Amino acid sequence: MSQDLKKAALEYHARPRPGKLSVEITKPTKTSRDLSLAYSPGVAEPVREIAKDPENAYKYTGKGNLVAVISDGSAILGLGNLGPLASKPVMEGKAVLFKCFAGIDVFDIEVSCDSPQEFIETVERIADTFGGINLEDIKAPECLEIERVLIEKCRVPIFHDDQHGTAIVTTAGMINALELQGKKIEEAKVVCLGAGAAAIACMKLLVSCGIRSDNIFMLDRKGVIHSGRDDLNQYKAMFANETERRTLDDAMNGADVFLGLSGPDLVTADQLRLMAPNPIIFACSNPDPEISPEIALATRDDLIMATGRSDYPNQVNNVLGFPFIFRGALDVRATAINEEMKVAAVHAIRELAKEPVPQEICEAYGVASFEFGHEYIIPKPMDVRLLEVVPAAVARAAVDSGVARHPYPAHYPLKSMDDII
Repeated sequence: MSQDLKKAALEYHARPRPGKLSVEITKPTKTSRDLSLAYSPGVAEPVREIAKDPENAYKYTGKGNLVAVISDGSAILGLGNLGPLASKPVMEGKAVLFKCFAGIDVFDIEVSCDSPQEFIETVERIADTFGGINLEDIKAPECLEIERVLIEKCRVPIFHDDQHGTAIVTTAGMINALELQGKKIEEAKVVCLGAGAAAIACMKLLVSCGIRSDNIFMLDRKGVIHSGRDDLNQYKAMFANETERRTLDDAMNGADVFLGLSGPDLVTADQLRLMAPNPIIFACSNPDPEISPEIALATRDDLIMATGRSDYPNQVNNVLGFPFIFRGALDVRATAINEEMKVAAVHAIRELAKEPVPQEICEAYGVASFEFGHEYIIPKPMDVRLLEVVPAAVARAAVDSGVARHPYPAHYPLKSMDDII
């Protein structure tokens, strides 16, 4: 980052008022009567109604449009374990995206704790305040266990975006890339460099969408994860295949797909040459990918390339997913964000990329047009149609899979932010 941009970032966060969030009042407060309704004595009436039936909290409070973004600061972006307070600008930023893209209110919560159990207990105790909880920037493998336990204990959706948001957008782009490259999903051989929470979530969701687990070769720092290893945790062990492949070179030989969720410059041009014809490269390490698009495209002219960066085509960006997934979950009062809802989000996102792109979206990115193809396999973050298609798909899947406590909304699909109730 340039010195000018660093300075601008600090100025942005500091002035004219520190931070990026504020709380707004949604009811009149101009008269004595207004205040008597807002607080004592009027507030006693909704209190009594909620005590009779907790579901009335959705009717009389902001719970139904409120998400908690919660972190312990143990894995802040690419900066590492800098502690909960240092994570606050990121959590506020996440809140801004929820509000900007899906009209969802957010409280950011930074938890100081000494163990995963302390974190779990803290979140469990406050969970009923919210309509949903977005876990963020928690290191692996602890984040996997934290999410699993909280899903069991809480009656509101628990969603670790670093896992599932990444997986949903990656899978949407991957299915479209396979289609464009003329490859059948059930036959595709996939190399996944990285075995952390995001990588595991990506592979699990790809399997849910048709990739065969015995066609996946996942690598950690020790090489290919295979059935002969005795050093695997329960999450890596799910992808331990019987194979003689041990190195990245071995895995890349004949592979159709490479997904990188690891670190910069770990893939060479020679390894790219080992891949099958018409390969797919998702090099998603940020800010520097596993192999640069310049090197990849100079090495192979038959590939489709995606990264996590906005300055190249096909950015894998979680903002395509999480605001709209929570919108759909909140609007049917879902108790969870389950596999059916994730798969529904995948297909909504990927199908949108095939639709003609309105001119105003093209103008927002300074181009004449976008057309489904090698350099446009997933929608752009500023595509307002995401608000129409993703919440509707997620809400329908929640209702159909039995985790919704509210019927499919009559005002769906959403056409604009004005439709959000």
